[in-house]
Amino acid sequence: MNAILQIPFDQGEANLDWLSFCDALAAGHQLPRAEVTDSFLYRDNDTLLNRAAWIDGLGLAVKSATIFPGNPDQGHPMVNGAVCLYADQSGMLEALVDFHLVTKWKTAGDSLLGALRLANPDSREVLIVGAGTVGASLIEAFGTAYPKAQIRIWNRTAEKAEALAEQYPNAKVAADLEAAVQAADIILTCTMSSTPVIKGAWLRPGQHLNLIGAYRPDMRETDNEALQRADIYCDSFETTVDHIGEFKIPLSEGVISRDDVRADFYNLTAFPRFDPTRITLFKNGGGAHMDLMTSRHILDCWQGGT
Repeated sequence: MNAILQIPFDQGEANLDWLSFCDALAAGHQLPRAEVTDSFLYRDNDTLLNRAAWIDGLGLAVKSATIFPGNPDQGHPMVNGAVCLYADQSGMLEALVDFHLVTKWKTAGDSLLGALRLANPDSREVLIVGAGTVGASLIEAFGTAYPKAQIRIWNRTAEKAEALAEQYPNAKVAADLEAAVQAADIILTCTMSSTPVIKGAWLRPGQHLNLIGAYRPDMRETDNEALQRADIYCDSFETTVDHIGEFKIPLSEGVISRDDVRADFYNLTAFPRFDPTRITLFKNGGGAHMDLMTSRHILDCWQGGT
């Protein structure tokens, strides 16, 4: 029996770049819509997420993730897990891809593709709300795609924002959230909040709000007014509309209707060109199909670069 290929983080990342990865995500959504199964188990704030996907022509992936918010206080990563990539035609296990590598590129690349389709291509101010691991990935991804932009970081704990900003020469700390939101061309949220941190009253035409953090039915990062003022898009109807509080709660309350969520990545042609008179909102929900596309791209780049 042949040894299973294992792709570690540093070696796998050395073959990747953000813009080519976004092209791969867009191409993946031209294939048949993925068969996806998600399951969630909860214990208080702890979560076990199992995601599986099969895309005809691309293969299969199974990702298991644990999200334990208290782990950093114990010196452990908040998110852990494993990703298995299987061949489409034979079902043979092709690779074990580093979980954190897949998660980093899938999460930031997902939001970057949404922004590249909706935001001002000449954006000069990018605000990241949240200073955790995802925030660092967003600095790298958006710093590549928007090299002229000043990236600012706001976090409830200012010391964490300062520590993250010190690691990147293109990042600064935003002292006041409302003022930073009003000044930004692109607003990225990557918090663990269950209550809105971004208010729709702060937004102005021409801005792009990109929501990443909420992943549970009781979580959301922006308020009803933002949803009502914005043109709404997402990565996948299946993994956002009925599963994440960002949409699930306002839909259940009648604040927005299902038709207000205009398109997902399977209809990228419906993502409009940047319009300075409109506010756009994108919800990053992730999903196993994105893990599969990401893992396949990592493997392709690995094989092409070795």
